[in-house]
Amino acid sequence: MGEPLIELEGVSKHYGAVTALDGLTMQVPEGTVCGLLGPNGSGKTTAIRVLLGLSRASEGETTLLGQTPADPGFADALRQTGSLIEGPALYGWASARQNMEIEAAARGVSDPSGQILELLTLVGLADWADYNARTFSLGMKQRLGLAITLIGDPRLVILDEPTNGLDPAGIVEIRDLIKRLPERGCSVLVSSHLLAEVQLMCDRATIINKGKLVADGTMEEILGGDEVAEGFIVYVALDSVEAARKALEAAGLSVDDRGEGCLSVRGSVSDDSEITRLLGEAGIWLRGLGRERPDLERVFLELTEGAASAV
Repeated sequence: MGEPLIELEGVSKHYGAVTALDGLTMQVPEGTVCGLLGPNGSGKTTAIRVLLGLSRASEGETTLLGQTPADPGFADALRQTGSLIEGPALYGWASARQNMEIEAAARGVSDPSGQILELLTLVGLADWADYNARTFSLGMKQRLGLAITLIGDPRLVILDEPTNGLDPAGIVEIRDLIKRLPERGCSVLVSSHLLAEVQLMCDRATIINKGKLVADGTMEEILGGDEVAEGFIVYVALDSVEAARKALEAAGLSVDDRGEGCLSVRGSVSDDSEITRLLGEAGIWLRGLGRERPDLERVFLELTEGAASAV
């Protein structure tokens, strides 16, 4: 694991009587793609704003590329950090190329023309380089915003909902691009409400709720934790689904009907032989049975107490 590029240590942020962050501690190691997750109002955006020096922490310390907001080198740390927060800030009258040239000048990038073309190609906008940004769809603007964050080869990018407005094919393209950014020497902190995409995109995750840290680690550690036990996938004949559900629920198990004779079963079951026994005693023929590992969505809902709002 590389050195931490982002560190929050005991960070709290109060807005009057409202506590947006409550002693939050987290890290993003170099060379990783880390997902920042939490229900609406959990403090994700506040944490990012504090980290970038856009808001001052009430307590605790934040470090960006080894620099605190009070350090002389913090401005340089910001120049080495690309961010796409709450949608791309684009000049509608300017072309995609010109928008990137403006950002390159702000970051002190000399002779950026080659890199601009490379990045526009990377996000699938090379053919639109000289079209005004105001003519772009939401998904195209999002792609351009991502290209702009990568100008100057930043060590770190912070992305808020990077796949917003993209069609399914575009989501897959951008997901694969983000996964490959560490190969370019660029680490990533990404906030997204698409939990399945985060699971595929990220190798680490930080989950916060009500301003507090509830989980932090590699994706393997998050999914393999003790908070959510493995379950079972049970296959029965379509005309036996209701009877199977009743038999399993009568034994104190939680059952989710996935359709087509497929049931997801969770609870205090030591092994699959117990499910086989319960269904056998109910006279139900078992067509198939396997273990089901919890996905990120299930772990997230468990850790955030079943928060129904989008992340």
